[in-house]
Amino acid sequence: MNRARDEQLHTAALVEPHGELRRDRRARKREASAIESDAHRAKRLEARTLWQAERDEARASTYLPAAGEAGPAQLRMPGRLHLPKHQDTSATLSGHYPFLAEAGLGSAGVFVGQDLYSGGSFVYDPWVLYQRGMITAPNVVLAGIVGSGKSSLAKSLYTRSLPFDRRVYVPGDPKGEHTAVAEAVGGKAIILGHGLRNRLNPLDEGHRAASASDAEWAAQLAARRRELIGALAETVLDRPLSPLEHTAIDLALADAVRSAEVPILPMVVDRILTPNPEDDEGRLAEDGRLVGHALRRLVAGDLAGLFDGPSTVRFDPALPMVSLDLSRVAENSTLISVLMTCSSAWMESALADPAGGQRWVIYDEAWRLMAYPALLRRMDAHWRLARHYGIANMLIFHKLSDLDNVGDSGSAMRALASSLLANAETRIVYRQEPDQLGSTASALGLSGTEQKLLPALGTGQGLWRVKDRSFVVQHQLHPDELALFDTTARMTAGV
Repeated sequence: MNRARDEQLHTAALVEPHGELRRDRRARKREASAIESDAHRAKRLEARTLWQAERDEARASTYLPAAGEAGPAQLRMPGRLHLPKHQDTSATLSGHYPFLAEAGLGSAGVFVGQDLYSGGSFVYDPWVLYQRGMITAPNVVLAGIVGSGKSSLAKSLYTRSLPFDRRVYVPGDPKGEHTAVAEAVGGKAIILGHGLRNRLNPLDEGHRAASASDAEWAAQLAARRRELIGALAETVLDRPLSPLEHTAIDLALADAVRSAEVPILPMVVDRILTPNPEDDEGRLAEDGRLVGHALRRLVAGDLAGLFDGPSTVRFDPALPMVSLDLSRVAENSTLISVLMTCSSAWMESALADPAGGQRWVIYDEAWRLMAYPALLRRMDAHWRLARHYGIANMLIFHKLSDLDNVGDSGSAMRALASSLLANAETRIVYRQEPDQLGSTASALGLSGTEQKLLPALGTGQGLWRVKDRSFVVQHQLHPDELALFDTTARMTAGV
């Protein structure tokens, strides 16, 4: 009985409270520890195997030593390789880098056409380029032989600028090419010529700026009238006025203004040839005799019929475009210069208005206009004051050698003509004859490659020099523009 009780107590000591034997628990722990040890050894073996594989792969790969390979296999050196600099022209380097092209002048402005080198669109606007600091002079010189497309380009530039709130002035259109364009865009062409009813009074008041006070306006009007009458007399006489002749004009003009609400040129002529006794000191009539007879040509001589009465036409600066059509007087170069001098005075009064906005001023057939000193001086003043007035002048030639025909070599007129080119940072050259290449390249500073391009340019293709940058551009026209800008209608009629 005691033995049975002892066995029962021994069995109870080997059993956990939940019924598991202690030896079973120890066995389970040993098995778990063995499994964990096997997993750890397997993980270390796997990592060692991966490391061994990477080391074997690295040993199998071939790398250049830091100092480079020796002998014929040498490809690089530990120090930096220094080569001498090489400079060459873009024409030569383009063979090594054939896919480089100009980035263009940006996307803001007037679309012109296609850049033939880059294939992209070419956009130009002198006001935008000036605001960006890319140019400092907004004036443009355009040259090209007959039939090259330069007139179409000029018309596209200014008509496509109209939606950007720019206006256009053509102070002299000897061939009447801009008349149809002015009427098509809602502007006006002032047509003057013998046999027409239109009259132009050089003494008209013209446009008055809203900001001008009465005293300022009176001074501006008196100065403009005096300068205009003097310029007309110089044009007809083909020489500068003497101080005595200036005095005769001043006194006659002042008397005419005092005696009439709307003074006209015949009044001034009468007072020069027959001075007021109160102003005449005995020699005034003699001092002003030549200038009086010169101005008389405008009211009673071969130039009569255009300036001998009040104006029947008005220069309206609010219109999108105003053009002075001189095609009816193209045979009389003196009359053309006189009319342009008058229109320039009208235009100047509008340009001086601070609220006048930005404008294109187009000088077509410039070689004819620059033959007169008074007119040339006015053009030069407009070009120098372009930034002040907010205008972009465009001078259109057939060839740049036309500048050599202005005045004598070394004369003041030749210097003024050359300054027009110098004050234009945009030069557009269309096709030129071979005998003009040297003078064109010299005037514009073209490279040899640029010079060789000129004879091969097609219709509507031009070399654009915008400051120091060059582009070859194909001008693109809308069908409506092509019909409106056509200058060959008479030649192609019936074909």
